[in-house]
Amino acid sequence: MDRHGGEVSDPRSLLGRWDFARTIDDRIAGDTKTVDGSITLSIDGERVRWQEDGTLHLGAQDLPVTRTMFVEPRGDGWFVVFEDGHDFHPWTTGEQVQHLCGADLYSGRIALAGPEGWTVRWDVAGPSKDYTMTTRLTRGR
Repeated sequence: MDRHGGEVSDPRSLLGRWDFARTIDDRIAGDTKTVDGSITLSIDGERVRWQEDGTLHLGAQDLPVTRTMFVEPRGDGWFVVFEDGHDFHPWTTGEQVQHLCGADLYSGRIALAGPEGWTVRWDVAGPSKDYTMTTRLTRGR
């Protein structure tokens, strides 16, 4: 059952291809970077595989970027893990989640906007980091 409004949501309801547009507002560098590409959510055993492929735009440079994560069942919910198996954060929608990475604190929120779109926002603060990363996903065509 897919539940919204701050409760655990089943990520399997989001399977398929999603186009994304990401902005990274870097307050230390004083600039905004953009990334666009696609994310494919697919079944991988009991888990959902998150495969991200895109292009980071840095002025005149376009750099390829990729990331693989998994969303796996845990107890009565789901948890996001990095490709190497390290924990990232609980998969919840509409609620803030946090991840401490060394001295950097990542505070994020997944906001579902219906079957055709959702947003993932991270506010990151640390000794050498101060940025907001917002990713808007729309159903791939």
